[in-house]
Amino acid sequence: MGWQRLRGRRAESARLDHVVAGVRSGDGQVLVMRGEAGIGKSALLEYVAGRADGCRVARASGVESEMEVPFAGLHQLCLPLLGLSDRLPGPQRGALEIAFGLSGGGPPDRFLIGAATLSLLSAASDREPLLCVVDDAQWLDQASVQTLTFVGRRLFADRIGLVFALREPVTAPEWSGFPELPVGGLADEHAGSLLDSVVPGRLDAPVRDRIVAETRGNPLALMELPRGLTAAQLAGGFERPDTRPLASQIEQNFALRVQALPQDTQRLLLTAAAEPVGDVPLLVRALVLLGVPMNAVAPAEAAGLIDIAARVRFRHPLVRSATYRAADPADRRAAHQALAEAIDPELDPDRRAWHRAQGADGPDEDVAAELVSSADRAQRRGGMAASSAFLQRATELTPDPATRSVRALAAAQASLAAGAFETALRLLNTAGQGPVDDLHQARVNLMRAQVTFASGHSLEAPPLLLDAARRLEPLDLGLARDTYLNALAAAQFAGRFGKDRGIAYVAGAAKAVPRLAEPRKRDLLYDAVATLFADGYPAMVAPARDAMTAFEAENGTPETDDLTWMWLTAVLAVNLWDDRSWDLLTARHLRIAREVGDLNQLPLVLHHRVMLSLFGGELTAGAALLAEVKTIHDATGADLASYGEICLAAWRGQTDAAALIAASLDDSAARGEGGAVSFAHMANALLHNAQAQYQTALTSGLAATAYPAELGASSWALPELIEAASRAGRPEAAAEGYGRLKEQAEATGTDWGLGVLARATGLRADGRAAEAAYQEGIERLSRTRMRMDLARTHLVYGEWLRREGRRQDARGQLRMAYKLFSEAGAGAFAERAARELAATGEVLDERRTADTTGRDSLTPQEARIADLAGAGLTNAEIGAQMFLSQHTVEWHLRKVFAKLGITSRKQLRP
Repeated sequence: MGWQRLRGRRAESARLDHVVAGVRSGDGQVLVMRGEAGIGKSALLEYVAGRADGCRVARASGVESEMEVPFAGLHQLCLPLLGLSDRLPGPQRGALEIAFGLSGGGPPDRFLIGAATLSLLSAASDREPLLCVVDDAQWLDQASVQTLTFVGRRLFADRIGLVFALREPVTAPEWSGFPELPVGGLADEHAGSLLDSVVPGRLDAPVRDRIVAETRGNPLALMELPRGLTAAQLAGGFERPDTRPLASQIEQNFALRVQALPQDTQRLLLTAAAEPVGDVPLLVRALVLLGVPMNAVAPAEAAGLIDIAARVRFRHPLVRSATYRAADPADRRAAHQALAEAIDPELDPDRRAWHRAQGADGPDEDVAAELVSSADRAQRRGGMAASSAFLQRATELTPDPATRSVRALAAAQASLAAGAFETALRLLNTAGQGPVDDLHQARVNLMRAQVTFASGHSLEAPPLLLDAARRLEPLDLGLARDTYLNALAAAQFAGRFGKDRGIAYVAGAAKAVPRLAEPRKRDLLYDAVATLFADGYPAMVAPARDAMTAFEAENGTPETDDLTWMWLTAVLAVNLWDDRSWDLLTARHLRIAREVGDLNQLPLVLHHRVMLSLFGGELTAGAALLAEVKTIHDATGADLASYGEICLAAWRGQTDAAALIAASLDDSAARGEGGAVSFAHMANALLHNAQAQYQTALTSGLAATAYPAELGASSWALPELIEAASRAGRPEAAAEGYGRLKEQAEATGTDWGLGVLARATGLRADGRAAEAAYQEGIERLSRTRMRMDLARTHLVYGEWLRREGRRQDARGQLRMAYKLFSEAGAGAFAERAARELAATGEVLDERRTADTTGRDSLTPQEARIADLAGAGLTNAEIGAQMFLSQHTVEWHLRKVFAKLGITSRKQLRP
């Protein structure tokens, strides 16, 4: 077998043997082999495939010219397994069928496709272990890379292995974090032995040493470069000096060998190189059109450059690339034209369109129109990068200047969706040229602003969006209002950093815009947000309630834009101190986002649910949701501020909480996100109030409330400021904050807002007024789900009673505070309550039940799985929701059962 003939690869072979052993034992494996071209990665893949006795082996290989075809690599890998697709959950099966062009439908979420691929590979591994080997992974299309790396990060208790071979340099972020196997050159001893095996006769020793040194032990170079040297050069050392990179030397050698072949053989090789699928019947049809006989392949086969059997296989990817790159451009176009004509337009319209585009020698509207259709199909399959590539080429081939501008704008939109910001900006320059009307130019400006915001330039985005909105206003009022709302959202992100062009300025402009004759849900939201920042908090309450009511309504299928704006509506609920609406809105948002598989929206709403859980005293649930957020972030590369993480650390009183908050503060300032800066200060005030370090808490509270426009965080920080200032002997420092809190609570009239205000009033009052305020706070907060605010009110009331000398009364309040904090896991506040109880003369029994101890021992992911299993979800349903295989869910549940000392899922029910 081929693996037996490897020279000098003992360490690499042992590492690959470990992968196979892990797969057989049910320990999911991922390995990324990386090295320069020709270093032997493909030979090592053959080795591991040959060693995988008793395993099913699935293969795929990246092809450079197919990088724009969405899911091409994934289709190669999964095609032999599609007979198992009936074992996938319905949404996953449907997403995979759309991605592979087997059925129609809206664009599937790319991570729903990832979950479907994981389920398919898991189903295939049920019968026998599955080893997937992927060569030239650097040339996989983006959609396949994202899917396969998504799967790779979720292999735990699975009999699945993924082994990738990538050419250096490896720069794509998707590959980071995986176990790696760097593949270097052979040691001199083994390199010399390999060289001797391919050179007839005896090499001159200095020449031999020189070749070994210059090839740096690259096996392909050792085998191929001597073929380009004459006998005199090999004997006497007259080889030419060459400063090109090694891969170029090898390619050049292959190119010279191709050019030495007969003309028809060269044309055959070029056509095969231009057709990356390896489809023999297609190649034959194209050669007929070119007038090239099939027997022209013989010299190339004799030279060891290509093998044509069931599929077309080049000896090495560099043979393909060398053949294609060295060919005359006119010959390349002719090969693509023949391939396009040989493809059935009904069976494979997209590949036909792509070949037609590559064969075009100038503008061609027919070809451009075909590419636009292909872009539409690619977008429906979720291949935004492919859609962008098709539209870019369509733009280049469009002869009419006005049509070219329209297509350039569409290409820019697709590039933005694919995360290619520089490409999008370049296309926008083309889109702005030519005979375009005012509406088109306004859309170009809007797109430029959206690219700016999406690429992280938070401070530049609001004025650009505002300018785009003003240009759109006389042309398309609905789109203009959407753009104003985007500008308001961007200005909220910037917060304090917006300065004189900040949120108040944007809100003033938005308020002056006419209303639509038939308002949409988001127009109600628009009115509320604009009113808040233009006219003040009390004026905002009524329109905000209208917006929340509209978005809470379960009136059939949600509008397309519901998901886009539901997170901002939930922010309004927070600002209204309305825990009921906050819960309803985020629960509905979460359900819809899960149903449609929108992983762009899920992190936003999950962060809301994390904060709701933390304020509700459900810290374990909040930690489990944070684990899900991290899972999505790892998969998507999304990078939101660490709101939930630092707030959870503050509530728990973690030893590293201050460091986490400081890091978040620096990161948020660097991003230009003022709201995130206020949030970090608020979390720091919360942490130090819990630890009774009131002077530090006061400093942070003042910083967190310094910019009232940064609502949410600055409003939450008002009670922190008031408590810290009252306890630090600085009542005057709390006056402004108390006035703001009073205005908000009385305007909205909710039990949460008025209960927190009552606690703040008690902290600033004396005697009967203080006691009445605390009692009102407890009564109101008991009617909400905000158990941490309730616990804090019991705590400060108990502390006040102890200072008043009423120890017996104080113990009742402090016991309740300690109980609530302890059950939630709010360590620092629990310790503060315990100290106060001790000061009353009470000794605490801190023993906890075995069940509680077991629950505390669960990881966030285990806790989340336990909750879902307890709610009655099957392993398949849990896996689909958490992007795990059923095997991994089973593995986690076994650990949960062991930690909790239970034997049945029924025992997980609440």
